[in-house]
Amino acid sequence: MTSTSRRTVLTALATAAVSGPLLGSLTATDAHATGDLDIYTSNTDLYKKLAGQEGVEFARRYRRHEYVDHSVPQRFPYNRTTVMALHGGGIETGTSELCLAIAGYHPATLAPLTDGHGVFDYWMFEGLRSSGNRDLHVTAKNCDDHVALSMAASSLNVLSLHGCTAAQAGTVPQAVVVGGLNTRFKTLLKAEFDAVGIAWRDGDEVPDLAGVNPANPVNRTMLDKGGQLELTTELRAAMFTVNTRAGRAGSTTPVFDRFVGACRAAITELEKGTDQVVL
Repeated sequence: MTSTSRRTVLTALATAAVSGPLLGSLTATDAHATGDLDIYTSNTDLYKKLAGQEGVEFARRYRRHEYVDHSVPQRFPYNRTTVMALHGGGIETGTSELCLAIAGYHPATLAPLTDGHGVFDYWMFEGLRSSGNRDLHVTAKNCDDHVALSMAASSLNVLSLHGCTAAQAGTVPQAVVVGGLNTRFKTLLKAEFDAVGIAWRDGDEVPDLAGVNPANPVNRTMLDKGGQLELTTELRAAMFTVNTRAGRAGSTTPVFDRFVGACRAAITELEKGTDQVVL
């Protein structure tokens, strides 16, 4: 079944919750991924110009799990996957909470999930302003945060979460654009979204949202490829009953749970691949 026919079937599912035509024929506004509206040329540029404002206007959060191997005869597991939200907090709302949950932590309590998929490393940049967070957006290809890049470089896989509008995506209101250079990861993600009734579009059909730039942290992995998800505003809104920075983490909905479960299942399957071994 082609991606087009899948979207045709899933349009009927999407209209059960929201109404609206497929927007592929409409002229989309500039996607954030182009960076045309960015004020800062890089994360470093932002950090310098907003010196002293971390924790007030923006924040960085990450977790690198400790892995130790002092055994001579045996090898022990290492981290394969990192989850990222480059525009979290109030910039592309909902991506921080998704980043934490897909990495295996409850977004409100940070308690590890018990779904059997384990935990993954994560990194996020968040806008903390009461308004005007869009000004904190740094397009992915210009992200030069040293921790973010080092985490990507030491991971076999990155799953990067972003937000877009349905007009930019050219989709039904509640949908996700599946991009990145890891075609197997994309295939697994799309299959899992099919299984839980989440409409998707292939990033190859939406160049501004495709996530294929080699400079994008999602593709700066040990394998030089990763998976990127661009979620529409309506899909992210459906994931929370209190859609504010303070309220989102504690008010997730079944839509949030289905999306997170699909991503975690896809990561688990991805990590079974033959390319997931470092000799």
